[in-house]
Amino acid sequence: MSTSQQPDPQDRPARLTVGVVGAGRVGPVLAASLQLAGHWPVAVSAVSDASRRRAEQLLPGVPVVPPAEVLQRAELVLLTVPDDTLPGLVRGLAETGAVRPGRLLVHTSGRYGTQVLDPARRAGALPLALHPAMTFTGTSVDVQRLAGCSFGVTAPEELRLAAEALVIEMGGEPEWIAEEMRPLYHAALALGANHLVTLVAQSMELLRSAGVAAPDRMLGPLLGAALDNALRSGDAALTGPVARGDAGTVAAHIRELRRHAPQSVAGYLAMARATADRALAHGLLKPELAEDLLGVLANGTDGAEGDAR
Repeated sequence: MSTSQQPDPQDRPARLTVGVVGAGRVGPVLAASLQLAGHWPVAVSAVSDASRRRAEQLLPGVPVVPPAEVLQRAELVLLTVPDDTLPGLVRGLAETGAVRPGRLLVHTSGRYGTQVLDPARRAGALPLALHPAMTFTGTSVDVQRLAGCSFGVTAPEELRLAAEALVIEMGGEPEWIAEEMRPLYHAALALGANHLVTLVAQSMELLRSAGVAAPDRMLGPLLGAALDNALRSGDAALTGPVARGDAGTVAAHIRELRRHAPQSVAGYLAMARATADRALAHGLLKPELAEDLLGVLANGTDGAEGDAR
């Protein structure tokens, strides 16, 4: 569904009062985006000084109140707390009678669908799971970044149009995720995004150790091209010594990592093995070259001491 496609007026959510439980990096940004679409933030809960500052910057003038009061004031409540905190929060709100019938209760966890909201649903809440597939800084920059951002959407069938309409109002692209597929969906995003940050940070550290003064400038064009090629072509975009079967070069890499950054060896070996498997499966790595390469990776040593090719 394109962001340029507006929801039918009868499916478009009415102007709603909005509350946020958990003023981390996500909640205030989404509330600010909904405010731009005409909704009205009325309450936010925040505990730490950082979260209070974030709420004031993104939602100026919106009162900071306890979570139960957020639910009393708002017709649409965003539960933007860590994944492991969400089930207990929902249970607690339901058990204390804070959940009001007919209120839209939206969580932004990638891991969970709507079943985690069942205690609130039994109290009359309308459950939605809207997960923005984006990393957040917790600043106004994120509001602009929501344009074109995909959201993993899970909701009861009768609320699906309302859920998708809310995403479109925030500038996002709704993608329907089945309840039972949420953990796999979230694992896929974590594998691609979270681990990418670790890989890039490690690469920059190694370049600094090698004497590169501006590793970010060196990596920017390379990584940008690699990401673009991967998104366009998938495994056909694989390049480098593993895909070519250069066992000697890979052995040299492992030797140098053991000397200068031993903490990086395990990650290098794991990614090289995965790359070799994919390159073999897609005919990029020649079987006659794969044996030596896989031997080096299996040993985790430099099995070709004299030849770094």
